[in-house]
Amino acid sequence: MSIQKGRLSAEKIEQNYVDLHAPLNLLQAEQEAARCLFCHDAPCVDACPTGIDIPGFIRKISSANLNGAATTILEENIMGGTCATVCPVEELCEEVCVKNTSEQKPVVIGQLQRFATDHLFAQAKQPFQRGPDSGKHIAVVGAGPAGLSCAHRLAMLGHQVSIFEAHEKAGGLNEYGLAAYKMNDQRAAKEVAFILGIGGIEIEYGKSLGKDISLDKLRQQFDAVFIGLGHTDVNNLGLDNETAAGVYNAVDYIEDIRQQDLSSLPVGRDVVVIGGGNTAIDIAVQIKKLGAENVSLVYRRSLDEMGATEYEQEIAQTNGVVIRTHAKPTAIQATDGKLVAVEFEYTQTDSSGRLIGSGERFSLPADQLFKAIGQSFNPQPLQDSECPQITTGRIQVDAQQRTSLDNVWAGGDCTAGADLTVEAVNDGKLAALSIHEYLD
Repeated sequence: MSIQKGRLSAEKIEQNYVDLHAPLNLLQAEQEAARCLFCHDAPCVDACPTGIDIPGFIRKISSANLNGAATTILEENIMGGTCATVCPVEELCEEVCVKNTSEQKPVVIGQLQRFATDHLFAQAKQPFQRGPDSGKHIAVVGAGPAGLSCAHRLAMLGHQVSIFEAHEKAGGLNEYGLAAYKMNDQRAAKEVAFILGIGGIEIEYGKSLGKDISLDKLRQQFDAVFIGLGHTDVNNLGLDNETAAGVYNAVDYIEDIRQQDLSSLPVGRDVVVIGGGNTAIDIAVQIKKLGAENVSLVYRRSLDEMGATEYEQEIAQTNGVVIRTHAKPTAIQATDGKLVAVEFEYTQTDSSGRLIGSGERFSLPADQLFKAIGQSFNPQPLQDSECPQITTGRIQVDAQQRTSLDNVWAGGDCTAGADLTVEAVNDGKLAALSIHEYLD
């Protein structure tokens, strides 16, 4: 077994973890903004889950009104800084850009959004003010994108907000779950500080729902409650030797990458990642950047069926990750309790589109295996209270994010949706507006 710490020097790791894309400078931003046609009824706006006025903020960049551009973005998406980096723009706003043709590339909306928001954050300016005190107090469970978005909008509307967060830091997925090369320079923490800068929002850390607080008590003590728990469980493979040394949960390891000294992390020589979503891509790329020699990402279906976008797949491949498709894990092989290989069966689809095994198998040597086959919401923290309706494993909400309980709203990954940061932000915003109407 050849897992070791410090496989690369700290200097080399730092070089590997530079920004995925260097930020635009002023000249580049102005030139790119000049490419925008400022379409009437722009399709990019319709494609944005939060409804940012994209032509509006780009026009402000072109006229050197950078703070105004950032404010236009943040009025609709208070986490527009993070979303500029991690949002799948290639499948949303940039995909429908009228410049996106065989002869031209789309306007780089995401990079322009980052340029504007970075400028505002660097000046530590706060364009938003808390509204007149309403006398109402709302509880928010979870300081992730949904919870922070909800809290900020509620504060703008004059309400007092208490956020209960199980972790030691706020930000949720943005702080703990996104690849470090996408969220370097403490960007998540700076965004949280900006959001809290409006005032009227307090965070109590180390408070877990179902352990330190209960939904019943929150409903009694506060005028309304918003639940933004996110995903609470990770999926397992269901194979023998899943607890062998060298087998890791990708989500937990990514959290370690974000919170620990990178040179202290255990890194294998031959690494296998199982999964096809963005988490699988993120761990595969990052373990390669930490010095793994051979990294194979194995997915049971085709490239087209992967949850990760073509852009994310390209990131993996250009960083030396080998993507193998049409293969499912059948065995984890271990010797003396230590991982040595992973066995797979080639897959195919039958006439009905159902995935079936082919009977043909192969093995990949491995001293480190990462499971990245999805996450799920565990409603256990709600079980000691009157529980909102759960449908297909998620909290059921209506179009205004209202649950089946009178004064409880929910949003983000604990509810049905696309499991994107931008969707969670929009859920929080919609819930805040609904709560405000309910309390009015």
